[in-house]
Amino acid sequence: MGDLLLVRHGETEWSVSGQHTSWTDLPLTEHGEEQAKTLAPLLSSRTFSLALTSPLSRALRTAELAGIMGALPTDDLREWDYGGYEGITTREIHRTRPDWYLWTDGVPPGPAGHPGESPAEVGERADRVLARVDEALPHGDVVLVAHGHFLRVVTARRLGLSPAEGRLFQLATGTMSRLSVEHGRPVIAEWNVRA
Repeated sequence: MGDLLLVRHGETEWSVSGQHTSWTDLPLTEHGEEQAKTLAPLLSSRTFSLALTSPLSRALRTAELAGIMGALPTDDLREWDYGGYEGITTREIHRTRPDWYLWTDGVPPGPAGHPGESPAEVGERADRVLARVDEALPHGDVVLVAHGHFLRVVTARRLGLSPAEGRLFQLATGTMSRLSVEHGRPVIAEWNVRA
C-alpha cells in the first residue's frame, strides 16, 4: 500500500498578497519556481502509480520543476471556486462582512461560469479524486499537485472529516505533505515538508 503525497504549488503574486486565487491562471513567481525545484529531492526516490495535477499553470509548472513526470491534468483538482471573491483578500472582505469565514460561509456568485462553491461542493470533488487515489494506492504512491484550500479539503475527507474541517490544516506554498496509514486508518505522516 502506497502513500498519498500532496504537493501545493509554489508561490504566486496572489499567494503573497493573500488574494483568493481559483480560476485566475497566475504563473509562479521566481521564488515559487525555486520552491518547486526544491521539492524534487523529496520526490525523486518514489515511484508513482498515479500522478495528478490541477490543469492551472501554477500547478503544472510545479509538477514539472519538482520532477513529477507524466502527471495527468484533472479538472477536479482545481482550487475552490471563490466566485465573487476571486482576487479579493480576506481583509477586504471583512470590511463589509466582518464575521465572514470561508469554511462556513462559502462565497457569493462570481462572473458567468464561476458560481462559487460551498465546502460541501468542494468536498464532492475531493471525494471523486480520493476514489481514484484508492484505486491506485495498492500499486504504489500517489501524488496530487494542486492548491491550498482544495488539498486541505482532500486531507479532511481522507481522514474521515467533513470538508469544512479542512480549516484545521494550514498548508504553505511549495510544500509536500504525506498521508499514510497506521493500524489500518488514514493518518498525517508528514506536513508542510520542505527540502
